[in-house]
Amino acid sequence: MAGEPAAAGDITGAASTSTVEGALAVLPGPRAEQPGLEHEWQRAVAAIVRAPVIDLICHINPDGDALGSALAAGLALRSLGHQVRVSFGDHPQVIPQSLSFLPGQELLVPAAEVPDVPELVVCFDVAAESRLGLLHDKAFAAPVLVVIDHHASNPGFGTHRLIDPAAPATAVLVDELLRRLGVPLDQQLATCLYTGVATDTGSFRYAATTPATHELAGRLLATGIRHDEISRQLWDTSSFGYLKVLAAALDRARYEPEQAGGRGLVWTWVPYQDLVLYSVTVEELEGLIDVVRRAAEAEVALVLKQDPDGTLRGSSRSRGAVDVAAACAELGGGGHVYAAGFAVREDVAAAVDRFRAALDRTS
Repeated sequence: MAGEPAAAGDITGAASTSTVEGALAVLPGPRAEQPGLEHEWQRAVAAIVRAPVIDLICHINPDGDALGSALAAGLALRSLGHQVRVSFGDHPQVIPQSLSFLPGQELLVPAAEVPDVPELVVCFDVAAESRLGLLHDKAFAAPVLVVIDHHASNPGFGTHRLIDPAAPATAVLVDELLRRLGVPLDQQLATCLYTGVATDTGSFRYAATTPATHELAGRLLATGIRHDEISRQLWDTSSFGYLKVLAAALDRARYEPEQAGGRGLVWTWVPYQDLVLYSVTVEELEGLIDVVRRAAEAEVALVLKQDPDGTLRGSSRSRGAVDVAAACAELGGGGHVYAAGFAVREDVAAAVDRFRAALDRTS
């Protein structure tokens, strides 16, 4: 029946071609050029166009922006006749259930299948070299390493640096890459890019969201994707085991009003034993920080998640008065003023002590 919503789970929807083309015709075009990046764009695109084989990599434990960006670029480059591989430096590689709907996952290969000396590597959403994981040495062995990122803390590695801290998501820069390559948006590309933008803007709630962000979202929606289904997959679906882990983590939470320059810190941690007990993967905990950060009394929130080998992965958030990217950089990580992370091999008490000390120096 006309006007009925698409069936549940149908991410792409069923917009007609004429409807999509009409909507696209009246929507604004791509975001304005980034000052100072035009020469880098020209160099990077020229290198990409020349390469018959391209390895596309994103950061370890990829989120929606990292994986969505890499897959969108992979699908676009494949359509142009390039041989592409998409990978990330974890072993084993685990795709979070919340991202299982992303198209293009047939392009994914294990890190071991990336050549020791790739011809050309493009890495997405990698704020620090350490976030390349098992692919670090291979990426730096490539004669051409294109870095596409939006983290202000990115130190500027690679031979071609498309780093724009003003972009709310790496997916925004991938949209620009597709425009320069002459690849029109379709529903698969739009699904990947919308996932990236929605993830890193907190569903368009974060301060980095601009009018241009909404204009891009409009162009993506005009392809006929089901943004409601994407959002449900990203934020409103979890296992019962996750609820049990969440309950335990909240019971463990501590509020320290004197930290962060007297602005307050709330933090908790999740031991690996909880994940085993409730059959939950560490990837499922991506949204835990967004629950902890709701505490109105605290400027800064921190969640530590333990890997099987004991590594603690820290996710932090700030309301804006404290630069958590600077604090996380002192622990080998990075990110944005509002959101950053790190990974350390030490016990919880030591990790929290180091984070507190870093906050003192940056608050």
